[in-house]
Amino acid sequence: MDLTPVVVAARRTPIGTAGHAYKELTAEHLAAPVIAAVAADLPGRRIDDVMLGNCMGPGGNLARVCALAAGLGHEVPGVTVDRQCGSGLAAILLAGQAVRAGEADLVIAGGVESASTAPLRTFRGAGAPYERAPFTPHGTPDPDMGPAAEALAQARKIDRERQDAYACRSHARALAARAAGRFAQEIVPVAGRGDDQRPRPLRAASLARLPAAFVPGGTVTAGNSSPVSDGAAAVAVVPEHVRAGLPGLRLLAGAVTGCDPELPGWGPVPAIERVLARTGTSLESLAAVEIVEAFAAQVLAVTDALGLDPLGADDERVCPDGGALALGHPWGATGAVVVTRLFSRLVRAAAPKGTLGLAAAAVGGGLGVAALFEVV
Repeated sequence: MDLTPVVVAARRTPIGTAGHAYKELTAEHLAAPVIAAVAADLPGRRIDDVMLGNCMGPGGNLARVCALAAGLGHEVPGVTVDRQCGSGLAAILLAGQAVRAGEADLVIAGGVESASTAPLRTFRGAGAPYERAPFTPHGTPDPDMGPAAEALAQARKIDRERQDAYACRSHARALAARAAGRFAQEIVPVAGRGDDQRPRPLRAASLARLPAAFVPGGTVTAGNSSPVSDGAAAVAVVPEHVRAGLPGLRLLAGAVTGCDPELPGWGPVPAIERVLARTGTSLESLAAVEIVEAFAAQVLAVTDALGLDPLGADDERVCPDGGALALGHPWGATGAVVVTRLFSRLVRAAAPKGTLGLAAAAVGGGLGVAALFEVV
């Protein structure tokens, strides 16, 4: 009995900028249509669990709430995963582990974030809410992700021109993918919207005029950073022995690693290296690499370290349909969005069996998450 986990369905919402397209939709109203769509892609199958990543609340085991809202039935449980920006991908890895252990025959896994409706949080007796939870213990480095991206850009010598060029590329690629219909089959329309809100034509000259967003005189700007966003994505994970001939992405290996909390954007490097080493896979053999584009500086630092050139020789391999810079970055969902993108690029596009794809994300507090997939 082959228990190798395989992703056999993948869907996502359009992604909206926080405070705009989905400003009044709570997390379950974003996730439930996607979960229901994934379940409908596998009619008649019993769902053993729902695993959803989420960062900002509202709490109360959101995965269970979303499973009920999706109409899956009282017997389907749920578990909520928090690895911050890697939560959606981490949930998929956990689903793979449950399947590989023989404890589940179908898990719907992914993530959701409604930054627009996330509750404000306060400490008892405090006069005002706090902006975010700590990523590290008190007294140790705990930078916000924007200043951390600036520090990584300086440490890895990623200049402003390259960051802006990468941001322009992400938007142009996303617009081209939309025009070609490459998002159509993965998107579940929500609240009357069928397209991502953010992608737009960008000009390098216009980006160059934007001021530094986080550090005076810095290189990281609003134009080469992803926006705070709302959205959801989910996939179906089954063992090989019940795949029943469905095309999909076999999960070959996953890894979660730690790195210096002062440079959290570096996290994908050790995570990717561990996955490749564990499977004996070379970087050259990967047909597709989807990295969560939290910041252009972060993506370029990671790709430089790995020997990839998304602005040159690897233009068709690294996020070739754009990424979070253009589409948006719903924190708890975005790791599942990149797996959904891999599914469309490889499975829906009928890539040959054996084609390899990689998904990865950096995580606040100094973590990296990565997963290696193979077309079956």
